[in-house]
Amino acid sequence: MRIMFFLLGLLVFHSQAKPLSYYFPSGIEFDQSITKPSEVLGYEVGQWHVRHDQLVNYLTVLAQQSPRMSISTIGYSHERRPLILLSVTSKSNQNNLEQLRQTHLESLNTDKDRSESPNVIWMGYSVHGNEPSGSNAALLLAYYLAAAKGEEINALLENNIILIDPALNPDGLARFAHWANSNRGLNLSADPSHREHVEAWPSSRTNHYWFDLNRDWLLLQHPESQARVEQFHRWKPSVLTDFHEMGTNSSYFFQPGIPSRTHPITPIQNQTLTHKLAEYHAETLDAEQQLYFTQESFDDFYVGKGSTYPDINGAVGILFEQASSRGHVQESINGDLYFHRTIKNQLLTSLSTFKGAMANKAALMAYQQSFYLDAQELASKEDVKGYVVSKGADKARFEAFIELLSRHQITVYEITKSIKVAGKTYQPKDIFVPLSQAQYRLVKAVFSTQKNFADNTFYDVSGWTLPHAFDLNFAPIKSRWGLKTAAEPRKVIPLRSQNEFVPDAYAYAFSWDEYTAPKLLNELLKEGIDARVALQSFSARTSQGEQTFSQGTIVIPAGVQTNSDWQTRFAEMHQRYAIEVFAIRSGLTAQGIDLGSRLMMPLSQPKVLLVGGKGTSQYEVGEMWYHLDRHVGIAPTLIEQHRLARADLSRYTHIIMVDGNYRGLSKQVKTAIMSWVKKGGIIWGHKRGAQWLIEQQLLNVETISRKEMRAQFESKNMPFSERESLAAKQRIAGAIFNARADLSHPLAFGLEDEILPVFKNSTWVMKPNAQPFTSVLKYTDSPLLSGYADHRNVTQIAASSVLIADEYGKGVAIAMTDNPVFRGYWYGTSKLVNNALFFANALK
Repeated sequence: MRIMFFLLGLLVFHSQAKPLSYYFPSGIEFDQSITKPSEVLGYEVGQWHVRHDQLVNYLTVLAQQSPRMSISTIGYSHERRPLILLSVTSKSNQNNLEQLRQTHLESLNTDKDRSESPNVIWMGYSVHGNEPSGSNAALLLAYYLAAAKGEEINALLENNIILIDPALNPDGLARFAHWANSNRGLNLSADPSHREHVEAWPSSRTNHYWFDLNRDWLLLQHPESQARVEQFHRWKPSVLTDFHEMGTNSSYFFQPGIPSRTHPITPIQNQTLTHKLAEYHAETLDAEQQLYFTQESFDDFYVGKGSTYPDINGAVGILFEQASSRGHVQESINGDLYFHRTIKNQLLTSLSTFKGAMANKAALMAYQQSFYLDAQELASKEDVKGYVVSKGADKARFEAFIELLSRHQITVYEITKSIKVAGKTYQPKDIFVPLSQAQYRLVKAVFSTQKNFADNTFYDVSGWTLPHAFDLNFAPIKSRWGLKTAAEPRKVIPLRSQNEFVPDAYAYAFSWDEYTAPKLLNELLKEGIDARVALQSFSARTSQGEQTFSQGTIVIPAGVQTNSDWQTRFAEMHQRYAIEVFAIRSGLTAQGIDLGSRLMMPLSQPKVLLVGGKGTSQYEVGEMWYHLDRHVGIAPTLIEQHRLARADLSRYTHIIMVDGNYRGLSKQVKTAIMSWVKKGGIIWGHKRGAQWLIEQQLLNVETISRKEMRAQFESKNMPFSERESLAAKQRIAGAIFNARADLSHPLAFGLEDEILPVFKNSTWVMKPNAQPFTSVLKYTDSPLLSGYADHRNVTQIAASSVLIADEYGKGVAIAMTDNPVFRGYWYGTSKLVNNALFFANALK
């Protein structure tokens, strides 16, 4: 009887399986000596969601069996899953792969004919973990390339080097495979409300830190993106595909997208080739009678996405979007959508990409060649010749900026002579980034401050100027006359500590200007080493002579330390940071406060509760977690909203509330939080987190709601066709605004000057606060720096408050209108968070 039930179970599971022949066009003959997917997985493709380890295992088997394939590990995800890249070409090409790669790169700098050389095609799948049809299709595509026989496959492999990136987001894919597989039964449920189709918070779309990796191609904050972009430039493909999923009730999308929403730097020929390739996708889906659409919804604007980054780097990037089953089967307006059907569509358009690339090989290779050869000529016609960028006092932040440019193959030079631009003097050791280089278009995109566009509707951000994010002063220059630069390009300089500790020092001190200072301070406090912050500046005698120390300087007095080996531990920690430490000889200072002053405030290690869970933005919670973990060395306690009632708030010094809907918090939780702040807790909220603080009257601030901001746009008698255009004007999709800081405020310590760029994607406004000593940061009178925002929104935002902090009982409440750690690369505004962690007690 048990055997009967077991066999019955197998039959039910097997009834949903589709054989290998289902996925491929008829007439393809396969080499039977090549292992089929089911022989390794133990099930047919599409019957279960493939786990990342299974995917890697199968592709490794193929690479061992097929002389057409080689496999390499190009990096590891945060959770140490291997990032693999499969290189597929003919056996003869495979034996000469490295030479072909080098010849391919060299040919981009010459005008010699490339028609006899193999083209390079990059196939990328499932950057969003819960869009798994791509990675499952990659498994089938690899089998096809390894096992298919005949003239068509031979010609494809002889004329191309195909790079398969089967899982752009291994950690997210692994999470979703577990979710979907663990929530399916013997009998599949197509009900959209079934748990299988409704993921818990946070979703598997994201990577380990809950970032959207499809927005990280330009920012390169994560190992997955860093490894991928390194290989992109190592190979420089002419075509790159990016396979995604979208809503279940949709159909299938492939580019071109909306014509007016292509970045203006993208060459017209890029879009022409995109149209040519689209013909092959249409032909393939027509034959299958599958619904699809193009030139709608999706844009090609933000250059940090997987289908747009290639466009600004000489390739043709193609976005594919398949309606998602979000499980094994789900009801849709087009009937029940099965997982195996979504996989098949992704496989078929992978194959149609090959057909289109083969038919247009000469045009694709010629376009890529001209893209780089024309760069110097195009740059010579520009009014702007390049950009100068100031080094500033923060070595870590500056080197991080140069490293980011270097990863994108952007060449920079050190300035060797002072130059004055736009009223500011740039000094030797500052850098110059010329437009006249192979990455001409990417340099323009990175430094762009464009504010007006042909189409002001944006799927993603409209402004991302990198030096603004790093809070680095920069300026375009229209002439290189008088500009002296080093002959060799500037490389990233490893930051090392070279200070020696003096055994009989009265105290040690280091500046708060350095971006790594909070991480060093946190380590000291964790070790029980007494550290203090100077709330006012002072001058003191050191082993290097008299030095002036600004407010925010961290002081470690020798006389109050209780650990006998504290100095040894401090010296060991300091070796990991490129921060200059000064040995102070006396507590009596030449100017300013003495070292025993009450304005030398003792510091304590922050214990952070980060509120998450349903209702909060998984992206912003993840961004804050990432910042605290990576840049400050703090492991925050993540507690979902529904668990706050059971949390012992007395364990924490800080509560952080990012953007989210907090109106479902119970009266008990609200009372507990307010009581905790009154007793001395420090609470930070931004965007809707800040709005909640104000609603609970933890801060006395007048605001302008999003609804009020929308109301300033006249819509009476407006035709339906104008609805999308109106919505684009009412919102701020993502732009950069200018703000001015009160540098005397403890929450502004470490900022180099009073001007601080802020990333803004919200129209919620805090009015200027009349209460004294509470405004840390305000928008300037003409605040828009980069990206699009309607002039009516800009007018309302001008001179309004960005960051307000005030006492509440014995505690402090801090509200910010915007996300200071957006996508992990805002090195400027993230300093505000660091200051709130360590210095907020100075406000009491």
